[in-house]
Amino acid sequence: MGNVAFITGATRGIGRQIAITLAKNGFDIALNYRTENEDLLNTKKEIENENVKCFAVQGDVSNFESAENMVNKIIEEFGKIDVLVNNAGITKDMLLMRMKKEDFESVIDVNLVGTFNITKNVIPFMMKQRSGRIINISSVVGVSGNAGQTNYSASKAGIIGFTKSLAKEVGSRNILVNAVAPGFIETQMTDVLKDEVKEEIAKQIPLKRMGTTQDVANVVKFLASEDSSYITGQVINVDGGMLT
Repeated sequence: MGNVAFITGATRGIGRQIAITLAKNGFDIALNYRTENEDLLNTKKEIENENVKCFAVQGDVSNFESAENMVNKIIEEFGKIDVLVNNAGITKDMLLMRMKKEDFESVIDVNLVGTFNITKNVIPFMMKQRSGRIINISSVVGVSGNAGQTNYSASKAGIIGFTKSLAKEVGSRNILVNAVAPGFIETQMTDVLKDEVKEEIAKQIPLKRMGTTQDVANVVKFLASEDSSYITGQVINVDGGMLT
C-alpha cells in the first residue's frame, strides 16, 4: 500500500488542490467534508482519475468525538495515516467592537480547536509507526495581524504556536510538524472581491499578483515528501513577499 494523506476541509479551495496534488504524487487520499455536495463529488472523481484510492469521510473538526470517529474510519480503511494536513478553516470577519462572541468562538473552534482535535487523534498512530508528517495551514495574518480579523488572526497565530510546540514533542519519533502560511490566494473566498480591490491587494505584494492554490499545494507537497526530512517546527510563508 502507498502513502496515505488525510486532508481536512478538502472539497474546495486550497484543501482541494492539496488533495489533488498529493494524489498526482501517488498518495492515497482521505478527505474530510462537512456536507455531501457537488464539490465533494468532483474532487473525489478528480483524485480517483490519478489511479489512487480516495476515501471521503464526513465530520466536524470542531467536535472532538467527530474527529475521533473520522480518524478511526480512515485507519480502518487504510491501516495508517502518513501525512495529516489540517486545512479546515472558516472566517467571520468584523471589527472587534462589533464582533459577536459566538463569531469569535466559532472561528477559534474550527480553525484552532479543530487542528487540536484531529491531531490529537492522529498522533497515537504516527507515534506507533514512528513516522509521520503533520502540516498545518496557518496564514500570514497569524504573523502580521489584520484589522477586522482578530478571531481569524488569533486562530492562525495559535496554530503556529501549536506547530512549534508539537514539533519539539514528537521529533524523536520521526514525526515532522510544520506550518504553511498563505497570503492572498485566489479562491472562491476571494472571487467575491471587486476587481479594483484585487488590484489594490496586488500592488502591496512584491510579486504583484495574488497566489494560486497550486502555489500553496506545491509547498505542502514538498513538506510531505522525503525532501523535507530535516525540516520541522517551521512556518513557510507563501505570500509573494508580503511579509518580507
